[in-house]
Amino acid sequence: MNGSLDKITVLLEKVERLVDRLMPDADAAPDFDRYLAFRWERSGEGGRLTPVAHPHLFDLDELVNVDHIREDVVRNTTQFVAGLPANNVLLWGERGCGKSSLVKGLLKPFAPQGLRIVELKRWDIMSLPQIVSQLRDSNYRFILFCDDLSFDEGEGDFRALKTLLDGDIEERPSNVLIYATSNRRHLMPEKVRDTRGDDEIHPEEAEGEKLALADRFGLSFGFYRFDQNEYLAVVRQYARARNLPLSDEELCDKALKWSMYTAKRSGRSARQFIDDLEGRFRLGDRVA
Repeated sequence: MNGSLDKITVLLEKVERLVDRLMPDADAAPDFDRYLAFRWERSGEGGRLTPVAHPHLFDLDELVNVDHIREDVVRNTTQFVAGLPANNVLLWGERGCGKSSLVKGLLKPFAPQGLRIVELKRWDIMSLPQIVSQLRDSNYRFILFCDDLSFDEGEGDFRALKTLLDGDIEERPSNVLIYATSNRRHLMPEKVRDTRGDDEIHPEEAEGEKLALADRFGLSFGFYRFDQNEYLAVVRQYARARNLPLSDEELCDKALKWSMYTAKRSGRSARQFIDDLEGRFRLGDRVA
């Protein structure tokens, strides 16, 4: 009997050692030299920065109809990676018009200059102090990328974000900025209620609470639904990049039918149309 227990004990010890080798070291420092992008992975009350092995290196030149916004965001990022004063950025508005792509596209030109991007989910906001503590002493520059950020009534997470944007008794690190995207201009719902009840907050105070968070972003840019000409301009650019053999008239006719079918006119919809169109052509080429 004792022999069997000894064998089980030895086996368990081997399994434990194997698990220790396979499991990532939660205390290991992130490899900012090797990786360009990271995600925050929560674990209990803590978490760790996990590398993104294959980040999406979007080409900023593919963004159409947002030239002035792109120029301002690139200028702000240029200042930041140079160690100069720069602002947190909020990109808000219509879905599919390039907000997230604009942030992702910063990696390609700025990673060689020391820029790294850390992607955060909305529920990671409460971990901001822990995240920042892992970045503060690094020689790299970090954009905390909060994609599709918004808060509902009664949520207190936004206060952690306000603290980082404005700072508290602890100095905000100079090598960290927040770039956020949202469908809401003010990040908060139109009606803000205090958790104690509607009758305990004055309307003007509720409005101030709603605006206060968005105001802490030094740069704020709106993205709007494309009109027909803007949508077709994006379609033409994608078609040229893919060398699709269609006349402009035929291309635009198909693109407009696609937009009617999907009820969308945006950069994302234009790319989806071109993906579908190119796939059809390439499939036909192979069949032939």
